Amino acid sequence: MSTHISAKPGEIAERVLLPGDPLRAKFIAETFLEDVQCYTSVRNMLGFTGNYKGKTVSVQGTGMGAPSISIYVNELIQFYGARRLIRVGTCGSVDPELRLKDIVIAQAAATDSGMSRSRLGQYGISFPAIASFNLIKDAVTAANHLDYPVRICTTFSSDQFYDDLAEQKYELLLRYGIPCVEMECAELFTLGSRFDVETLGILTVSDMINDEKACSAEEREKAFTKMMQIALDAI
Repeated sequence: MSTHISAKPGEIAERVLLPGDPLRAKFIAETFLEDVQCYTSVRNMLGFTGNYKGKTVSVQGTGMGAPSISIYVNELIQFYGARRLIRVGTCGSVDPELRLKDIVIAQAAATDSGMSRSRLGQYGISFPAIASFNLIKDAVTAANHLDYPVRICTTFSSDQFYDDLAEQKYELLLRYGIPCVEMECAELFTLGSRFDVETLGILTVSDMINDEKACSAEEREKAFTKMMQIALDAI
C-alpha cells in the first residue's frame, strides 16, 4: 500500500487511465467497465479497476497540475506495477482551428514546470517530454476504427492556470506549432521515460482561450466519451 493510494497488491491493473477529475474516473468506470471495484478513496481521489473488452483496466484520478499527477503516477508505477498509462483530460485551445470538444493526441509536451527544471536544470539540460510511440500508434488506430477525428500535436503543460503573461506565451507557443495548453502531460511523459513505461495524453478541448468559450463542469466530467473510448481501446 502506498501513501496516497489504498489499494492492496494486485488490485490495480498494468493498464491505467488517468483523468484529473476523480468524478470523471468514477464516470468512466461506471460507464465503460464491467465488474468494477473501487480500490481507493484516499483524499477522495478515487480509483477503480474493472474489465473492458477482455482487458483488466484501472482508472485513477490524479488531481490538477504536475506535482499532483507526479504523486499518483510515481506510486502507480513503483508500488503497483503500472506499465501503460494514458492521461484522459481536458485542454485549452490557443489555435482558432482547434474547436471545443475536438480531440488531441499529445505526442510531446513543452513545459515551464519547475518539476522539470528541478531534475536536470542544474546541468543546463532541458528534458524532451515525449509520449510512447506504441501508445500513439494504438490510439491513432483506435480513433480511426471508431471514426473519430483527432489531431496529433504537441501540448504545453503549464504550471499556472491563472497567468498574467498568458497572452504573450500562447502567441509564441502557437508560432512554434503548439495549439493547446494543459497542466500534466509533461510530467507524465517524463516519468514514463524515467521508469521505462508507456505513457500518452489524449485530451478534449474544453476551452477556447482566445474566444473565451468553455464547456461546463458537467460536460468536463461526463460528456467527453469519445476521448474515453479511444483511450480504452488503445490501452
